[in-house]
Amino acid sequence: MYSEERKKIILDYIQNHGRASVQELTEVVQVSESTIRRDLKELKEARLIKRTHGGALSLQSVNFEPTLGEKEVTFLKEKRAVAKKAVELIEEGDTILLDAGTTTFELAKELKSFSKLTVVTNAVNIIQELLTHPGIELVVVGGILRKETLAMVGPIAEQALSMIRVDKLFLATNGIDVEAGLTTPNLIEAATKRKMISIAKQVILLTDHSKVGVISHAKIADINEINQIILDDAVDEHFSSQIKALGVGIHLVHP
Repeated sequence: MYSEERKKIILDYIQNHGRASVQELTEVVQVSESTIRRDLKELKEARLIKRTHGGALSLQSVNFEPTLGEKEVTFLKEKRAVAKKAVELIEEGDTILLDAGTTTFELAKELKSFSKLTVVTNAVNIIQELLTHPGIELVVVGGILRKETLAMVGPIAEQALSMIRVDKLFLATNGIDVEAGLTTPNLIEAATKRKMISIAKQVILLTDHSKVGVISHAKIADINEINQIILDDAVDEHFSSQIKALGVGIHLVHP
């Protein structure tokens, strides 16, 4: 296969799927990772894609959002490792806010051992997960249901959140970039996340390395507006150093 033909296949795949990892593309094109990285570099230089840590993003895909089913099974080991680390930051008697997200959902599964905990959430699946746990007082945030994320968002959600203060917010994001900050594809959901940040004493971002370098349509916040990030250790050292330089704590976990 000629180089130009291979790059066209790669570009078509990224545009059709919104994003792709290097590993995915090696399977699609049946070449080495080093070849894929070289092709991605050339496609980036031609301004046809945006390069991200471990893959690439379509320039046309700032509104792209995978289905909930796709997100639930992607980097699951990493998400579980992040969730287990997050539990260490929670103390008995805390009031915590769990944002809607697949990693925050994994955190919800880890809360069964607490005997006194107040959990505020706008996520339907987290509500269902924690509904029967006797040690957890559940505060449900209503609003407009986004079926893509199972999040309750919008003015009703923001009004309810404005009446609450929490010790710790465990926040989810679709993208994290040093310059662009935290972003998500939906403007209404971004506004609800901003309200969450405003009511929390501590803001802790839970994410995996696939979100690093990704920029979506709607900005949530600058990175220095959060206190800590829990992330799997597949991220490169340069990104970690940049986060620390902004005064944000970072915990790297191994899946």
